[in-house]
Amino acid sequence: MIDHNFNLYILRCLLIVVGLSALPKLLQGQDSKAQNPIIHADVPDWSIIRVDDTYYMSSTTMHMSPGLPIMKSKDLVNWEIIGYAYETLADKDDVNLSNGKNMYGRGSWASCLRYNQGTYYVSTFSATTNKTYVFTTDDIESGQWMQHSFEPSLHDHTIFFDDDGKIYIIWGGGQLKIAELKPDFSGLVDGSERVLIENAHAPIKTEIMLNAEGSQLFKVNGKYYLFNIAWPRGGMRTVIIHRADKITGPYEGRVAFEDKGVAQGGLIETPEGNWFAFLFRDYGAVGRIPYLVPVQWVDGWPIIGEDGKVPETLDLPANNSLIPGIVSSDEFNRKKKDPKLPLVWQWNHNPNNDLWSLDSRAGYLRLTTGRIDNSIVEARNTLTQRTIGPECSGITSIDASGMKEGDFAGMVMLQQQYGYVGVTIEDGKKSILMVRNQSKGDEPKVEERIALNQDVLFLKVVGDFKERRDIATFYYSLDGKSWNKIGSELQMRYTLPHFMGYRFGLFNYATKYIGGYADFDYFRISDQIDNK
Repeated sequence: MIDHNFNLYILRCLLIVVGLSALPKLLQGQDSKAQNPIIHADVPDWSIIRVDDTYYMSSTTMHMSPGLPIMKSKDLVNWEIIGYAYETLADKDDVNLSNGKNMYGRGSWASCLRYNQGTYYVSTFSATTNKTYVFTTDDIESGQWMQHSFEPSLHDHTIFFDDDGKIYIIWGGGQLKIAELKPDFSGLVDGSERVLIENAHAPIKTEIMLNAEGSQLFKVNGKYYLFNIAWPRGGMRTVIIHRADKITGPYEGRVAFEDKGVAQGGLIETPEGNWFAFLFRDYGAVGRIPYLVPVQWVDGWPIIGEDGKVPETLDLPANNSLIPGIVSSDEFNRKKKDPKLPLVWQWNHNPNNDLWSLDSRAGYLRLTTGRIDNSIVEARNTLTQRTIGPECSGITSIDASGMKEGDFAGMVMLQQQYGYVGVTIEDGKKSILMVRNQSKGDEPKVEERIALNQDVLFLKVVGDFKERRDIATFYYSLDGKSWNKIGSELQMRYTLPHFMGYRFGLFNYATKYIGGYADFDYFRISDQIDNK
């Protein structure tokens, strides 16, 4: 006869086992949810469309070439770069970083991505060229984009294809204007321009630090919804929505969302009929980072957030690593059919394609100097990738045997206030050095210099963006195994003159003689910080 207490003991054990076996599923259920921010990297001004079950996104990359990135996702959460709308914005001194001119913080700004009757459209505008651009293709994933442009540059515009076949464009800051676009995108239809909303930030009813801008227009259930952002003094970036029965108005507006400064964007609907607002947040040195916020419809208005707040998790698939979709390591080995550079790379301004190569030495990126420069922010052919949060590190190996007297080569944390670690040659002798430009207007300062008695050097830069700590630390190694900190930490700061999150950059520039070269063996990025 089995003791009753023993039966209870067995039963409790079974319950514990069942509970433990269910625990991973419960944890898996928690882990399977998406986390905000969706992308912890600089992907501002995003514009999203869905075609069938695939989402596409465009974004801003200012002074980088190629420009106007196009990204793809199957779940709204995990994105990969699939192309760019243009290779070069123009061929002029500002864009080429030549003759003392630059387009830092300008280049091309907020874009608008649309799909209509089998054709994809992405538009942008540029203060550098004073033009508005519309790029078109029938194959967004592998086709070529055709460029159309006209003057002037229409600030923060949104394009809309209406049901009657007319194409409209809305733009401006504070006062918003509307006009019809010519079907060939060569300009505005004569006589169609007029004021749409005289004061788009009026719903805020307080003093404004940033006028309403960032227009994105959507049509849902027969009504038009115009999204803008404004910034009340002493407050935060705020979403404003105007609604109308006709695209030309009249519009009624309201403050739609105010939390954590998450703002500027629009609406997207999933195939299942769920709605989200795609918005971004200024988040310190890493840049402006994307968030998704649930939307419910009440009385014909989109209600953003969960009790007016940005949720930490979403009922969407879990975030994968941003590697390799947004950033990626590169061994610089190429097969015949491989692209010269993976899409994660962008040049700081237009490159001089005669002065970089992956063929001169197999398995290496060679950067050759072709002119005299005084600093890294003036140097052409700096190859960059985004940094990612909450932390990341980049490692490279450089062969300095081809460098000349006065050359500087290495890896930079690039923004207006930059820091880098690298190699230079003075009086025929190589040195490892860490250089920092910590404050606006300051001359770059050599924080530490160490004699180098070999050609190959290993470099590492780490970025700590946790809770906006925004610290970059610099290291070198003589063998690729044992790392030594060099110089001072860089307090990274997001500055408006560059208007971009910090980027890793590989560079080589000359201060005395041209024709020297540096060979980079690889670039390896990690979403972990290893300070050893």
